[in-house]
Amino acid sequence: MAEKCHTEDCEMKLISWNVNGLRACMKKGFADFFAEADADIFAVQETKMQEDQLDESMEFSGWYRYMNSAERKGYSGTMVYTKQKPLQVLYEIEGDVTKEGRVISLEFENFWFVCAYVPNSKDGLARLPYRMEWEDMLRKHLQKLDNGKPVIYTGDLNVAHEEIDIRNPDTNHMNAGFSDEERQKMTELLGAGFRDTFRTLYPDTVKYSWWSYRFKARERNTGWRIDYFLVSDRIMDQVSDAMIYTDILGSDHCPVGLEISF
Repeated sequence: MAEKCHTEDCEMKLISWNVNGLRACMKKGFADFFAEADADIFAVQETKMQEDQLDESMEFSGWYRYMNSAERKGYSGTMVYTKQKPLQVLYEIEGDVTKEGRVISLEFENFWFVCAYVPNSKDGLARLPYRMEWEDMLRKHLQKLDNGKPVIYTGDLNVAHEEIDIRNPDTNHMNAGFSDEERQKMTELLGAGFRDTFRTLYPDTVKYSWWSYRFKARERNTGWRIDYFLVSDRIMDQVSDAMIYTDILGSDHCPVGLEISF
């Protein structure tokens, strides 16, 4: 790997992880992986905590931290650690008034970095109408940012886009995360000028990033790929690798990563 820096033609390593509760994950090795990964930016979803619940174990020397908590305690939430101070930070997206702490957007010299925890459509697709509205708002947000600088978009996007991204596609077509409607929204987003980095680099590789806690799903690798790094089309050729860290435990999700040069 090229020497890390923040000038032209230097490679950056980016990590994203839905931790399913940061306080719980801290007890299951979060800090160890955080140190081992040695990323430039580390995005976290589903923190399930408020700012006043942070403690010293969640602060890392040499890092800036930005947090967006849900109004409802113990629910949702996003956080981004970055070694470089951003030019500006935006919280949430225009039009969304739910206050669920789902998005943080950070502007850097050469790109926008957007961390998101996309709403789950819930059993029976009960929340699908809201999810569809949210997806439209998010796509507009990303396109607006992309008009100025290229975008790196990451997080738990709560959709397995293609059949290769889910262990049992035939029995899940009406379930949250693999409904035709959710998959179509991802298709629309990719059609709006973005690329799924892992699938672009590894078109035939079967890897998952989430496993149910039930039925020994992780042991059997009955999983879904629902955690992503997407980038603006025009910087896809700057991506050198996209990673899925299936051996990292601590959550029902595993971390995903990206290596990209600017």
